[in-house]
Amino acid sequence: MTCSPGFLCGCRCAASRAAALHSLLKYQAAAAASPLLAWLLLPGGLQRRLLTCGRLSPAKSLLPAFAAGFAPQRLLQQESSGSPGPGPFALGQQSSSGFALSRLDQRRGRSAGLPCGGGFRPSRVVVVAKTTRYEFEQQRYRYAGLSEEDLKQLLALKGSNYGGLLERHHIHTKNVEHVVDSLRNEQIEVRLVKRREYDEDTVRWADAVISAGGDGTMLLAASKVFDKFKPVIGVNTDPERSEGHLCLPVRYTYSFPEALQKFYRGEFRWQWRQRIRMYLEGTGINPTPVDLHEQQLSQEQHSRAHVNGRFHDQRSEVSGPHLLPVRALNEVFIGESLSSRVNYKSCKPSFKFSLHRASYYEVSVDDGPWEKQKSSGLNVCTGTGSKAWSYNINKVATQAVEEILKIAKKHESLNLPLSRELIQKVTNEYNDSLLYSPEEPKMFFSIREPIANRVFSSSLQRGFFSKVCVRSRCWDACMVVDGGTSFEFNDGAIASILMNTEDALRTVLLEE
Repeated sequence: MTCSPGFLCGCRCAASRAAALHSLLKYQAAAAASPLLAWLLLPGGLQRRLLTCGRLSPAKSLLPAFAAGFAPQRLLQQESSGSPGPGPFALGQQSSSGFALSRLDQRRGRSAGLPCGGGFRPSRVVVVAKTTRYEFEQQRYRYAGLSEEDLKQLLALKGSNYGGLLERHHIHTKNVEHVVDSLRNEQIEVRLVKRREYDEDTVRWADAVISAGGDGTMLLAASKVFDKFKPVIGVNTDPERSEGHLCLPVRYTYSFPEALQKFYRGEFRWQWRQRIRMYLEGTGINPTPVDLHEQQLSQEQHSRAHVNGRFHDQRSEVSGPHLLPVRALNEVFIGESLSSRVNYKSCKPSFKFSLHRASYYEVSVDDGPWEKQKSSGLNVCTGTGSKAWSYNINKVATQAVEEILKIAKKHESLNLPLSRELIQKVTNEYNDSLLYSPEEPKMFFSIREPIANRVFSSSLQRGFFSKVCVRSRCWDACMVVDGGTSFEFNDGAIASILMNTEDALRTVLLEE
């Protein structure tokens, strides 16, 4: 008998592989006499592997007989759900790599790397489409009764190009329609939603979530997915204006059916992007989130939203740890709502203007001692977020590297020629050290513009840690998750920031 390399790698040890091989050899003869009898005699685990490994030679003789009947499918569904009704991942059409995965295999994580070459064929998909700038401006002035011509003139006064916004809107809309039509042509049930319509019930309905926009839309789509085995796939619907680091390669924006066929054939890799979870405890905490994208808040409106969102005054109460209802895919930022703000009273009554207010807090990493700090805020990122804001906070410029090397050469009498190539090499090597894999279960912690004096330390400025705790001494601060969700974080509140592999987000990697 011949066996594809991926089949037995689903078994976790040598003994399991030997037992699986023995079972297949034992029942191979029975298959020649009665394929149905052989199928029923096989252990359930091997039945499922045969369904997902179409390239296994015994499966080639067994699967055609079983695929025509209802018994194996019903057995799988009864085992996974307790009833013979159709599951969320019905057995799809057979491809060169086998059948679609059952919900049972999905739940147990056996399909994590798809070692058997099994495909992925969802029955129901929710497509989360971004709100374009054109749509945003329309919504913004909807209640003012502006006509389209009025909107055009208003945007011109603000220095915005109405024609350009409309053109980008049409490009995005056309690419969204392409994705939705491609799914429906494959008989996949689709729900197309915007930000306001995207909720937990919609996520539960779907087998997979597709974000149609850019990286911001991908962050939104991921924020409401707590099922580790529910895939979230990003499609960049305006590649000329959006970077799309978290999305599929640009070619699939225009040829999404090709991506679907690769999903069916298993020609991709699951990528488990680690995420951050947060706990809030202490006095005066408010675990109610504020959606910054939805409200587009000014500073004053932002503070008022946090106050209005509080269920009741807990200023004098000490509350235990609350697990916040969101996970960070990119980063968590803690600091004063406007780090450049402080109230300065002039000689005139009731007159104030803003200068500067640093964020004051205490920090502990990996359960170490607490350290008082003042800065413009602190950032904790994942491997996914190491390419985003965190990178721009910590990267160095070639000019700074050149000046440092000149000083080192002067004081240490280094016989080192400072060529442009060397300076660039040192700069690149340092900056590259700030990046790491999205699948690594660790966090990178960095302080933005630390203030160091005899009162406040700056010994903890950046590095890799597994846990970060922050005690707020701020007056008007917040903890912002992925730039879109904000939690009040004022004096007395304590945040614990850590990772749990159960929070990982399931995404896909496709070749260019």
